[in-house]
Amino acid sequence: MRGDTFVRAVSDAHFELAPGECLALVGESGCGKSVLASALLGLLPGNAETAGSALLDGIDLLRADEQTLARTVRGRRIGLVPQSPAAHLTPVRTVRSQLEETVRELTDTPRPDIRKAAVAAAERAAFPADHLDRHPHELSGGLAQRAATALALIGDAPLLLADEPTTGLDRDLVERTVDELKRHTGDSRALLMITHDLAAAERIADRIAVMYAGRIVEQADARAFFGEPGPRHPYARGLLNALPEREFTPIPGLPPELVDLPDGCAFAPRCTSATDACEVLPPLDAGVACHHALEAQRA
Repeated sequence: MRGDTFVRAVSDAHFELAPGECLALVGESGCGKSVLASALLGLLPGNAETAGSALLDGIDLLRADEQTLARTVRGRRIGLVPQSPAAHLTPVRTVRSQLEETVRELTDTPRPDIRKAAVAAAERAAFPADHLDRHPHELSGGLAQRAATALALIGDAPLLLADEPTTGLDRDLVERTVDELKRHTGDSRALLMITHDLAAAERIADRIAVMYAGRIVEQADARAFFGEPGPRHPYARGLLNALPEREFTPIPGLPPELVDLPDGCAFAPRCTSATDACEVLPPLDAGVACHHALEAQRA
């Protein structure tokens, strides 16, 4: 950025995702979830730098050139439900036109059947047939979200990356949408769902990854995370305790600015278990990055 400063938007992110699995990536706004998704698709801004590797079907997504990403990865190996669907839909074309184009490009559907396949794709995402001939600006936020979901499902990509796929939807549609994403995964595809909606994550996720200040601080089996023994990281436990159906207790304080991260644990200023040990950055060990994970679990 200006003045030779930089933002460590995502650091030391490490996870594996197998066919048939759903991993829900959760955390507060601005913690780096969507940046991680953009990195996997090669959609970071020009001033961004990446290091490490992200392997999918033998392709290193962080090192692949634009032609490989555009012709081999996006849509074909990774389907994207974007966080801001209105910005990803072509404003001068109807939803039907965009669905038909995607069917034509990503599937072997015979030309006479393309229109029917586009309608079927809309039905999968609960997009109403009587809105197919509308333009994106004529859609509500929820309808735009469903249109984007329909487009993402068409290619039957091995990995579906859903970035806040339930934004703007009422509870019934949230459940229908995430259930459809789960059905899409089946036994042969994987789903990475980025979400603030912990109820949706609990409904369909096999595993949970919690991100804070650009780092994954906990990974856990979803049943253990939402049930017993519960989260091990103090921040993750605080997320659950903030839910209305639980303790409805907010986490005190604010997340740090990513341009000014501390050398040690970024959550320490907000943590009741913090000690001098937290001045050293805790590694992600046995699924949790915390010097006091056991104490937090007993609390």
